Parts: sequence; C-alpha cells; structure tokens
Amino acid sequence: MYKISKQFTFSASHILNLLDKGHPCARMHGHNYTITIHLKAEDVDRHGFVKDYNALGNVEKYIEDKLDHRHLNDVIPEHPTSENIAKFIFNRFKPEIPELYAVEVSETPKTSCIYEP
Repeated sequence: MYKISKQFTFSASHILNLLDKGHPCARMHGHNYTITIHLKAEDVDRHGFVKDYNALGNVEKYIEDKLDHRHLNDVIPEHPTSENIAKFIFNRFKPEIPELYAVEVSETPKTSCIYEP
C-alpha cells in the first residue's frame, strides 16, 4: 500500500454557536487552517505515482475560492467544527479523487482532526 498526502492552508472565521455562551469558541474567531488530504493506492501508476500532486490543483483552487478569508458558518452546511469541515472536504472531493481516503483539518499547530470513513 502506498500513501501520500498534500497540505493546503487558508484563513477563515467561524462561530461554534452550539457551545455554551461562556465558551470562547462560541464567539466569532478565526484560525489559520491546514487541510491535509490523504491518498492511497495498492500500486503506483505508470509514472510511479499514487497521484501526481499537480493533479490536485482543483483542491487548492476550491480552498482558495470557497474557504479562504470566509466565514465558515456561511460555507459549511453543518456546524463548522474541524470534524465537520474534514467530512465536508472529503465528501466534496472523493468523487473526483478516488484515491482519497482521509482528510485532516488542523486549526492550530497542536490540534488536528482526521475524517476517514
């Protein structure tokens, strides 16, 4: 099994309004997010790749156009936690990237969430 990953970054705000009012994340705040997409394949293609990293430009463009410098409550249909953002990104790209098996979202250098159905 071969596994590769690629990271993308963006900045955005959100409000986790399902939390108690006293929780700091219940107020509008922002993060410098890192999205890591994880791909795997049993074998490599004729070029020796699981997937050519250049073929992932559509992910970068989507993140830049739809997520960067946005308020995620307006973009993510579910409560915009790291968990739901990871699932949203996975579901958005799995149809076009069959090698995709997990999406990782990091809000800070010390925290991350991985969605792997």
